[in-house]
Amino acid sequence: MSDKVHIEEIEHALRGRATGRDDLVSESWRRCVELYGLDPARRDPAHIVTDTELREHREQSERLIATARSGLQSLFRQVAGQNYVLLLSDAKGVCVDYFGDPQFEDELRGSGLFLGSDWAEDRAGTSAVGACLYTGQPLTIHQTDHFGIAHTPLSCTAAPIFDSLGKLTAVLDISLLRSPGPKSSQRLAMTLVTSSARRVELANLMAESRREWVLRLAERPEFLDVDPEAAITLDGSGRIVGFTGGAAAMLAEGGAGALLGQSIDSYLDLSVDELPDLMRDRPTEQRLIRTRNGGALFGHAIAPQNPRVGRAAPAATRRGGALADLAGADPAMDALLGQAERLAPTDIPLVLAGETGTGKARLARAIHTIGRPGARLLVEDCARLDIARLEAAMAGGEGRAGTLLLRGLDDLPQDQQPQLSALLDAHPEWRIVTSARRDLAGLLRPDLLYRVSGAVLAVPPLRQRRDFDWLVDRLLRRRMSDDPRLSPAARAELAGRNWPGNIRELERVLDVAVALAGSPVIDLTDLPPPLAAPVAADEAPDDELERVLEACGWNMSKAARRLGVNRSTILRRMRKAGIAVPQ
Repeated sequence: MSDKVHIEEIEHALRGRATGRDDLVSESWRRCVELYGLDPARRDPAHIVTDTELREHREQSERLIATARSGLQSLFRQVAGQNYVLLLSDAKGVCVDYFGDPQFEDELRGSGLFLGSDWAEDRAGTSAVGACLYTGQPLTIHQTDHFGIAHTPLSCTAAPIFDSLGKLTAVLDISLLRSPGPKSSQRLAMTLVTSSARRVELANLMAESRREWVLRLAERPEFLDVDPEAAITLDGSGRIVGFTGGAAAMLAEGGAGALLGQSIDSYLDLSVDELPDLMRDRPTEQRLIRTRNGGALFGHAIAPQNPRVGRAAPAATRRGGALADLAGADPAMDALLGQAERLAPTDIPLVLAGETGTGKARLARAIHTIGRPGARLLVEDCARLDIARLEAAMAGGEGRAGTLLLRGLDDLPQDQQPQLSALLDAHPEWRIVTSARRDLAGLLRPDLLYRVSGAVLAVPPLRQRRDFDWLVDRLLRRRMSDDPRLSPAARAELAGRNWPGNIRELERVLDVAVALAGSPVIDLTDLPPPLAAPVAADEAPDDELERVLEACGWNMSKAARRLGVNRSTILRRMRKAGIAVPQ
């Protein structure tokens, strides 16, 4: 097909005419023109990131690369001599690992089939990596399926790699500089790349799940121990806390998000107490599991090596009502919201402790809604407290007494503490909830301290939370009516910031980005610069450092950016504190 005919075909697709292409190709062509403003007539060369940028991308993906490398070596041996190239691209579309024939290195680099190539759809147009990142589906972009005329000789087949929480974290691509004409010639490539991606997901899940039960699943018993199709991890109560993409496709009709936090017996005729019966000491054909929809699978259970105590399911999948909108898949927040849910109906005074902007006021309102629905909620700023006005408000009003939220109690002047203590004693019918950035002991008079101190709920800072992407997407949907999304570069930039202002700062950043973006896609250039004042790793206590590392998936480079230091400082502090990377 000539360049002219190819460009005309793209124009036909833009006008809604049938082209005979797969729908995903036509839809990608439309995004390239209408969303990204790309021109198919331009013969732009492949974009290779700089050595510095590549090093940053590889550092961010170091754990993935280590997990995937042996599988990629095995795959490359299978296709050796057939001129295939393997690319492992990160979630931003940049190739972070590569296997190819060295004798064709110059040609491969020029075509973008090389380490450091950027195949994000908004830069390279329709490609297997870019379309796979957008759709989350395995696919082949064959020759003139590509948008840019510089890439039309290539044939590329890609499959997504998901992490254990269902997030698309990488793409595995197998490509040819030149291939036979029919697209069907790449069916074997599709089989190989999807199988390899499945094995990478399984290896990643196994590396993360030494303290949970792992249940590996297959539709046929002969594949169960050697090449299972899916796997899930379970906590001690039998709730699903991790899964591979194959498990989501096999079990969750409502999509991957429906699995997380659900009890295993919602999908399989199986309880956590029966998992030992599925261990390897029984023949595979006897490890039959019935599914709730009447089907059958074979299961292989692997016991925890170091059982984790009390790992809870994510809040968004366990809890409804006023608390459901406060957190995604974050174990620390889930434990916090579980405590809040149990304490809400009581009269116990609560202290909500945490840095500025972490969402303490939202949590207080949710607790009030659950505990005293229909009653009044009074919110007072302690730095500007007017005792006389507060007393009138508590004594007046219609309906029964409600909740008094004292914001920033650590800012209350010393001379007002006796008056506030007396006022609270005079109105025991009010439920007292306070928020503070600092420890109240030593700041408050004992009579006031013991009056307001009951249970303390510590709200974690944003840099420690594992549900960052969930928070960003939720806040974006509240600000844009269209289908909003962040470009891979913008999402990576936000995920790496230290967020001294926490959720409040994130909200302001998204306000600016939405105002500046000219389309539903927010790019790096739309983001305002980050604020200063990071929590330096040399100043952070050991437990803070470990929680940030956990929130970053033990990615040293990402944790270093959140704490405002270099990677070597993180490693030195880890050695000093005896913090080891989970195996």
